Amino acid sequence: MEERNSAEATERPSLGVRVGSLPPIIEVGDILISSDLLTEEFCCDLDTCHGACCIEGDAGAPVTIDEILEIENHVDAVWPDLSASAQSVIDRQGVAYTDQEGDLVTSIVGGKDCVFTCYGDIDLGEGHIVKNCCLCALERAARKKAESNGQSSMVKGQWIKPISCALYPIREKIFSDGTVALNYHQWDICRCGRELGRRLHLPVYRFLKAPLIRRFGQAWYDELCVVADELHRQGYL
Repeated sequence: MEERNSAEATERPSLGVRVGSLPPIIEVGDILISSDLLTEEFCCDLDTCHGACCIEGDAGAPVTIDEILEIENHVDAVWPDLSASAQSVIDRQGVAYTDQEGDLVTSIVGGKDCVFTCYGDIDLGEGHIVKNCCLCALERAARKKAESNGQSSMVKGQWIKPISCALYPIREKIFSDGTVALNYHQWDICRCGRELGRRLHLPVYRFLKAPLIRRFGQAWYDELCVVADELHRQGYL
């Protein structure tokens, strides 16, 4: 995402006849989004990557103060699923720390693995099972709780895991004036996800419909779809 002053200077394309090329930044509601969210295609390919984004990188997942409190409230429930190394890190420094850029992130093991990483088989539906996949212990505990309560899916408002994890490969940035911007992050280990997205013709914003609604609400997501449909009609997409 460009610097704030550049983002402010870019206006959403006017509705009607296409003029020029699609601008790099579009305003939807009061949120600035990279046009890559509309033009690029993506779908996690767990058969290939097995959830590598949970164990690669040099820092944890970005979290807010409120999310840290939520995580702390769920630690006991996931503790048996965590490795001894992860338990040791949490005992020593807690569930989160401040990274070199001054951001709050989840604690990590060995300089890369999120402490809440666990492993198991994941059912993608219709008999499609991915063996020995990296899983989020927080999300798995939330899903088990829902199942034990006889729920076929998550209850609205139920806390699952940090929103930065759910939104990836979208990254959120909040500027000093409170403006929120969304950028599409292209990581080497997610190349298989980009390839699968292209085969499925699945735009990033469609793939991440559920977490986008969780973060910004149904009304905002509906507006995003209206903007995308209009840009498609104009020939931008």
